[in-house]
Amino acid sequence: MDQQKIVFSFHTQASCSKTKARAGVFITPHGLVETPRFMPVGTLASVKTLTPAQLEAAGAQMVLANTYHLHLQPGEAIVEQAGGLHKFMAWKGPILTDSGGFQVFSLSELRTITEEGVIFRSPRDGQMINLTPERSIEIQNALGADVIMAFDQCPPYPATREEVEVATERTYRWLKRCLEAHARRDEQALFGIIQGGVHLDLRRTAAQSLVSLDLPGYAIGGVSVGEPAHLIHQVVETTVPYLPENKPRYLMGIGTYQEMVLAVAAGVDLFDCVIPTRLGRHGSALVQGERWNLKNAQFREDFSPLDPSCTCYCCQNFSRAYLHHLVRAKEPLGYMLLSLHNVTELIRFTQKMRAAILSDRFATEFTHWLNKPVAAQLETGSC
Repeated sequence: MDQQKIVFSFHTQASCSKTKARAGVFITPHGLVETPRFMPVGTLASVKTLTPAQLEAAGAQMVLANTYHLHLQPGEAIVEQAGGLHKFMAWKGPILTDSGGFQVFSLSELRTITEEGVIFRSPRDGQMINLTPERSIEIQNALGADVIMAFDQCPPYPATREEVEVATERTYRWLKRCLEAHARRDEQALFGIIQGGVHLDLRRTAAQSLVSLDLPGYAIGGVSVGEPAHLIHQVVETTVPYLPENKPRYLMGIGTYQEMVLAVAAGVDLFDCVIPTRLGRHGSALVQGERWNLKNAQFREDFSPLDPSCTCYCCQNFSRAYLHHLVRAKEPLGYMLLSLHNVTELIRFTQKMRAAILSDRFATEFTHWLNKPVAAQLETGSC
């Protein structure tokens, strides 16, 4: 663990005087991540429709890939032979891999959970796969990401308290097995995932248990699985105070404007979600806090930029009318341009929060989002 602390470190640069928001720097072997920060999701070692150069231009510092999906295709052995994820996908910055737990547990009709792990039928070829905490870590060691996630059991919503308790306690036991199996501690930081559903006492207990293991970072998982948004906010506000100041805090699967603002105000540092590229592939854009459907006729003769304030390649070169045309014609270029803008927009949004924290104006500049009634339901979907 001593060597890991040298390679991976986090420190706070500034804090908001009116909220618990903080601006920090997370140092990894492949570079630093300035927080708060949105991380684009590249499930299959590819952020859909975007090149690494475009991601870099969008301001991305850290991207995600998924253990479950990469295990199925092309297989971790291929990635390892290529020199690891960084070389395989030509991304020079930090990478985080999810353990695959969320994806496996979403296969409710295709898997069986035991204390040993999860046995599931591959939706790709029907093959039976036994994924244990040890196997998840072995795969992630081979993939070679900077940050790897512990294998956890993500309870659904709704679920009984007993079901959530079982999943939360098992997640802790599996985490200890992950720690035992982790063979590349000097190169990869293993983050634990705090479960507990919407039961705040379970969240507190889980956070305290994980912190006792002195991990290099902590994630709040099991959110954005169907619960009302106000409950997610309660979970975050309850959990964060139990997490150490000198470690990064990662809220998994969240990528809407208000949810990120509320989480940053509570002290969260990192976010990820598939929403920007998913919306782009469906012809929608995120524009200064709003969601626009470029298929709508109102854009047919609108020759202004999508967002005049945005510095992305899409907004600097193309009109709303052109994007409307591409989307209506189902041209792939339209989906790429909208995805590029959406990713840039969410990264810029977190960069604005960071700048506001550094100047101690976060509570003022983001008062609209902080005081806006929390939406009844998240729109992120499965991130």
